[in-house]
Amino acid sequence: MNVWNTGAGYEYTKASMELTTRWARRCKEAHKCEEKQGLFGIVQGGMFKDLREKSALDLMELDLPGYAIGGLSIGEPQDLMYELLEFTTGFLPENKPRYNMGVGTPDFLIESFIRGIDMCDCVLPTRIARNGTALTWNGKVVVRNSTYERDFSTLDSECDCYTCRNYTKAYIRHLIKANEILGIRLLSIHNLRFLTKLMERVRIEIEHDNLLTFKNTFYKKYGYT
Repeated sequence: MNVWNTGAGYEYTKASMELTTRWARRCKEAHKCEEKQGLFGIVQGGMFKDLREKSALDLMELDLPGYAIGGLSIGEPQDLMYELLEFTTGFLPENKPRYNMGVGTPDFLIESFIRGIDMCDCVLPTRIARNGTALTWNGKVVVRNSTYERDFSTLDSECDCYTCRNYTKAYIRHLIKANEILGIRLLSIHNLRFLTKLMERVRIEIEHDNLLTFKNTFYKKYGYT
């Protein structure tokens, strides 16, 4: 595998990974005196498979409530991210939550769950709301664009969120252009609801062993190639 250049060499990445493991041990020791919390060990190792394997195995010795995968989705090629994600997840126990950190786009979410991830998090739904962008079942809608100045339809006809039930694209565009905080809030409400609905649908498709078919249908409709 060609290692994508992160600017961090092997030895630096190794030292950082080992520091993360030491922190995890200290955290577990400190939590003995605290209320029970879901302390997750974060697997690191950069773009180096052997370091990710060692990180995962060392953290598993701590028998933590769950495990997270860090250091991905930082600008590396998608194929490399998926390769390292699948490789790393393979070392983590199936009976404990597996968490991919910093992933929030619909494609990255679906690809993560296909590879055995249980949960993700990201600032994306609120960050793009600040830029006037909505996630919909038919792709992104950049509502601040002039196209929507007199568009009195909802953001997404398939959405049941508060925003879609009460406001139009034209009005939300007006709020965004006028720098009214309500516009950002309405888009944030919608984007968060869209992603929770997407996750609800993903769970259903997993239960019916149909996630790959759903992925292909969703990607085509959303505009992914």
